[in-house]
Amino acid sequence: MTTEDHSIDGPHGTIPLRIYRPTGRPTSALLWMHGGGFRHGSIDMPEAHGVSGELAARASALVVSVDYRLAGDGLVFPVPLDDVYAAWEWLGSIATRSELATRALGGASAGAALALAAAVRGRDGSAPADRLLLAYPFAHYPNPALDQETARAMAAMPEILRFPPDAVDSMVANYVGRITDIPALALPGAARLDGLPTTAIVLSQFDDLRPSGELLQRQLDSVGVPVRTHLATGMPHGHFNHMPLSAQASASLEFFATALTDATPEPRRPQRREESGPLPDRAERPARLPAA
Repeated sequence: MTTEDHSIDGPHGTIPLRIYRPTGRPTSALLWMHGGGFRHGSIDMPEAHGVSGELAARASALVVSVDYRLAGDGLVFPVPLDDVYAAWEWLGSIATRSELATRALGGASAGAALALAAAVRGRDGSAPADRLLLAYPFAHYPNPALDQETARAMAAMPEILRFPPDAVDSMVANYVGRITDIPALALPGAARLDGLPTTAIVLSQFDDLRPSGELLQRQLDSVGVPVRTHLATGMPHGHFNHMPLSAQASASLEFFATALTDATPEPRRPQRREESGPLPDRAERPARLPAA
């Protein structure tokens, strides 16, 4: 496997990328987004660099990791998503020239929200995805509550592994600029989800955000999107950042690699419009901000 740092022009300025090329000819292309609550993280963190390299090797995939702009100091949604979508359109042109038929979006935590939002935007535009790989996604606000059994188990865990009570509010306020009237594509569990591609979701067992991933699985299934889940037992949120790889992180990556290489995804069930509800109005975008 080889890596190459690259950059492209986006609507808010230059977007750094890191490209991972497998040994031999790639069979698929994946755009990957790290997590970090929309305000932290980089393409050097294990959740980006380690995961991208592992998936390139395990799935013989061309993987592109996006160093999207982070929210903060006045930079808010949709700037990070615009960066991701510009990279997605660029990867589509590369995949076309390389005759890579399978094109996937993926990410972890906040990066999973960006991947899901880009898939929704691509579905409604001209760049649909063939697969979605979502690790412990943060897709809803307010975040759904934990079940009682998990909540009791997590109450005994060290605080460093937990989300403080106000952390989700703070994360959303920093990303969107407010905690009311949240645009559907900011936390895309609120978006229209029918017509999305086969989706693989990794959940962490001891994760305050696990209910968001579980709700997303039910939402996708309810509108006919083929969806599979894998539970990383005993793991807290962000277990892809545990390097060297734990056995559970390795199993999660193998689940994603299998989902990426599966040439026969489940067919989508047809969904009548009245079943999925009326189309929501598109949220207005705020004015573009200067590049960070």
